[in-house]
Amino acid sequence: MTTSFPATVNTTRHRFLFPALATLLIIGWSSGFVGIRYASEEASVAVLLFWRTLLSGIILLPFALAFGPKMQLRAVVSQMGFGVMAVFIYLGGFALAIEQHVPTGLVALMSDLVPLVIAAMSQPLLGERLTGRQWVGTAVAVGGVLIVSFDSLSFGTAPLWAYGVTIGSMIVFALASVLRSGRGSLNMPVHQSLCIHSLTGAALFGIWGLAAGGLEPPITREFAIGMAWLVLIATFAAYSVYYTMLRLFPVAKVSAAIYLSPPVTMLWAWMLFSEPLTPAMFLGLAVTLAGVWLTSKS
Repeated sequence: MTTSFPATVNTTRHRFLFPALATLLIIGWSSGFVGIRYASEEASVAVLLFWRTLLSGIILLPFALAFGPKMQLRAVVSQMGFGVMAVFIYLGGFALAIEQHVPTGLVALMSDLVPLVIAAMSQPLLGERLTGRQWVGTAVAVGGVLIVSFDSLSFGTAPLWAYGVTIGSMIVFALASVLRSGRGSLNMPVHQSLCIHSLTGAALFGIWGLAAGGLEPPITREFAIGMAWLVLIATFAAYSVYYTMLRLFPVAKVSAAIYLSPPVTMLWAWMLFSEPLTPAMFLGLAVTLAGVWLTSKS
């Protein structure tokens, strides 16, 4: 079955739309590092993710109820299922892996291999056949990610199941992205779907946090700054642009932009925290850019 995408972009009229949206996506996606850096030392993973998703959902709720079509129960249930996969399992899985001392560099590398799994899933599930050039571009982009991440890779001392959680979370998010692109019931306005996803995640993270000891947030400047960053940029900007792009472009093309997240994250770290940049990082960025260009070029 071949899936047709509404407004799959006319390259003559919309040649700048994909680069513009991809730029916003990369900035929002990679900026999650900043919020985590500010807030993670102040609270547990469950508390951090509970307040991130709860605040996001509460802010969006009035707009979701007042603007857009009336939300039908069936559509809401479908969106809740996607929220479990793309918010609770994906964010919670990686956060739990880090909490269990899986090295952050290894977690980031596995997270940013999502586009490779999406590319593999999109043909059998959606009928989106990648060309030979796109597979070459995917391989080049993976190579760039490996170059950027090489210095930070280690296996650490985490339990074996924590590594399985890392891989499983990545696969679940890839599957959720493919299923979202192929199901009309998930094509409600972005502010409504993101509200449902956030509140679903908040309910599940709340249960996790209560079981772990409580949900009281720390009243500190660092936690407040990190939470504002996570809600406004890493959630509203990143997820809204991602969901919008999934409605406009083939899912494998959209996900290719995520390969640029590791090098851009390192630029964030350099600008905000004075973390060093190495020649390998710039080489990896150039290689990744070439791979993304090959994969997304019409």
